[in-house]
Amino acid sequence: MPPRLRHTQKDSTEKALKGSILDHLAHSLGKTYEERAPRSLATSLALSLRDRLVDRMLETRARFRAAGAKRMYYLSIEYLLGRCIGNNVCNMRLDEHVDKILSDLGVTIDEMRELERDPALGNGGLGRLAACFLDSLATMHLPGYGYGIHYEYGLFKQVIEKGRQVEKPDYWMADGMPLQLERRDQAVLVPIYGRVEDHYFPDGSFLPTWVDWEDIVGVPYDVPIVGFGGKTVVLLRLFAAKASESFDMQIFDQGDYIKSIHQKVYSELVSKILYPSESISFGRELRLVQEYFLVFCSIRDITRRFLKQNRNIDEFPNYVAIQLNDTHPALSVAELMRVFVDERRLPWERAWELTNRTLAFTNHTLMPESLEMWPVELMQKVLPRHLQIIYEINRRFLQQVELTFPGDVNRLRRMSVIEETPVKQVRMANLAVVGSHSVNGVSALHSELVKTRLFPDYHALWPKKFNNKTNGITPRRWLYKANPSLATLISDALGEGWVTDLDQLRGLEPLADDPAFADAVAKVKRGNKALLAHYIVSTTGITVSPDAAFDIQAKRIHEYKRQLLNLMGIILQYLRIVEDGIVPPSPAVYVFAGKAAPGYFEAKEIIRLILAVGQTINRDKRAADLLKVVFAADYRVSVAEKLVPAADISEQISTAGTEASGTGNMKFSLNGALTVGTLDGANIEIRQAVGPENFYLFGLTTPEVEDMLSRGAYNPWDYHAAHPEIRRVLDALSAGRFTPGDPGAFHWLHDKLLSPNERYLHLADFMAYVRTKDDMLRDYADTRAWTAKSILNTARMGVFSSDRTIAQYAREIWDIHPVPPEDAK
Repeated sequence: MPPRLRHTQKDSTEKALKGSILDHLAHSLGKTYEERAPRSLATSLALSLRDRLVDRMLETRARFRAAGAKRMYYLSIEYLLGRCIGNNVCNMRLDEHVDKILSDLGVTIDEMRELERDPALGNGGLGRLAACFLDSLATMHLPGYGYGIHYEYGLFKQVIEKGRQVEKPDYWMADGMPLQLERRDQAVLVPIYGRVEDHYFPDGSFLPTWVDWEDIVGVPYDVPIVGFGGKTVVLLRLFAAKASESFDMQIFDQGDYIKSIHQKVYSELVSKILYPSESISFGRELRLVQEYFLVFCSIRDITRRFLKQNRNIDEFPNYVAIQLNDTHPALSVAELMRVFVDERRLPWERAWELTNRTLAFTNHTLMPESLEMWPVELMQKVLPRHLQIIYEINRRFLQQVELTFPGDVNRLRRMSVIEETPVKQVRMANLAVVGSHSVNGVSALHSELVKTRLFPDYHALWPKKFNNKTNGITPRRWLYKANPSLATLISDALGEGWVTDLDQLRGLEPLADDPAFADAVAKVKRGNKALLAHYIVSTTGITVSPDAAFDIQAKRIHEYKRQLLNLMGIILQYLRIVEDGIVPPSPAVYVFAGKAAPGYFEAKEIIRLILAVGQTINRDKRAADLLKVVFAADYRVSVAEKLVPAADISEQISTAGTEASGTGNMKFSLNGALTVGTLDGANIEIRQAVGPENFYLFGLTTPEVEDMLSRGAYNPWDYHAAHPEIRRVLDALSAGRFTPGDPGAFHWLHDKLLSPNERYLHLADFMAYVRTKDDMLRDYADTRAWTAKSILNTARMGVFSSDRTIAQYAREIWDIHPVPPEDAK
């Protein structure tokens, strides 16, 4: 029988919630009413929300159990949840109550939000997508859970010092996370290192035994994820690494004791920080241990849940689906086999069938350097039994390939899970494809390239295994919460049904030509820009006008994402203003945001150049009212929530064929920004959805890029000779126009852009990009026409809801079904 709820929706009245906050202030924090302060009130509010979330969590779990529901478990090394208090208040529909309560207590919900740190559990789109998926699972009452790592420190806190990115520790747990629940009673003992001994059963069958392993303890922390309406709460379970307590404390020799302490410290490093450097052997080993730690803890917990229902192990895939979010959890293939073969004593063939039916794999990249490979020697040291299993998987798989394509040695070499180079490596993407029953890309173009460019041999062997699931974003976080003024305007026009059925935004299309509605939308956009302008001046000291066009590129800094192309366009615009007296049709504010990986020289130098160009332009009175350049430091979810609603122009300008999908493009377009973009990733589908006339397209197509690179036909000097605008920009870089104190600072960049090995084709696309941006600024000057385009972008983004994406995964891959509560049916 489901547990009785202490805090029902009816109990979540203003009076009950206020009483709960004050109760936690006294009994959880030990403070009197007179001692209340914004931070203590924020913690008390979070604890009060957690009480209600836990009740719903228990009810949800009981409901899923009673239904005998098959469950999906999402394994991801990243989750970017964003600040949780405000999102929970929105999804639980407590906005008005909380606003009134906090007002009575002398604070505002915005103050509460600013006091909360972003949980630094991810790096970029991979983690943000995972968070969107959990929101959709809960909103749609689907039995799904997330598994990840409880990083103590995030990737890094980005600060700007002396015109450069500097990485500082991001200790996001400094103030705790009141919403999470520590579950030490469900801790997992993780074996690692050691060796494998060959043993045999009495009947002579082989029994490999993993011995002399060390151990790490994985302690789970549960973060409740509430769906819209507050009816269903699913879990994100994050594992923190702790040293086991099996120190040999009988040895009093100081050296041995210090060694024991060193082992404890090393064990806890596993979840200490997100993404250690892979440039040194220690970092590589730690990263492999991290990925294994995630996989072992998750599968141990999943198996425990399954067996708790007294089910036969042969039924495992009937009740369990596991989705691998990129290659980081690919060790799940070997770990599941180890569980089935070594622990459950299943025959290999039966174990392989169960593993294959359980696992599914999402690929997120086409970049060769992003396809994980681990040296066999390292895996032998860290995971000797798993390496043995991987070799056996590969042996049997290659036998199958040989039968299908007899005598094709090159195909065998390409498809092998083991790369047979002098330094042998395990190809994790190959392992994930071999071990899964489904392999999907994340946009129509990407999924096609996965079949034709990345895994053509596998597609030839298993054509039905490959499919597409275009990414989506949750409208709750990225419109309802992040852009409340626009959300209110939409709800007044259409009702609130769009929040859980984004296709209803189509009802806005007739209003695109309605002058009153268009004026209201334009007023909302200007208000959002004014809020961002205030944030910019308070964090950078740069004053910008909300009447200018806000052109924003917010994403990880990488050469393929081409922040440099954007910056080259800005430089040309600046030179036109100050040297030619050409006034642009509309003033523009260019905002960049994103982090560069600490060891990625070129990306860090791009940030340095953005800052140098910005400093020159922003100080030049000749351009003061026409052009501004801003770098918004330490990009994270809470910063994105300021940028996305304020954008007029969204920069999605990666080289065609390099971006898997993108989700930032969806967030900006949903909030009415017009996209300037290439035919790359989900841009293609966004353009189809919003209409070509409402999308500013430029640049080479993927086939054109591939043809140019494959033939070695890209000669940047041809573009340099043909276009004085290109020469002008490159000369400014080479001459140190933006770094007068260090005139040679970016000469390397000048040379790189003119190298035939520059594979992102900046110069090939530059003139088309410049012409398209000129068109955009001319169009922006016509406020009424621009606003109509903006409204149509919002109206036609329904297909990019993560609810649609999750519904497709649930129906076509996972075979899971909604289990709503009675009051939601």
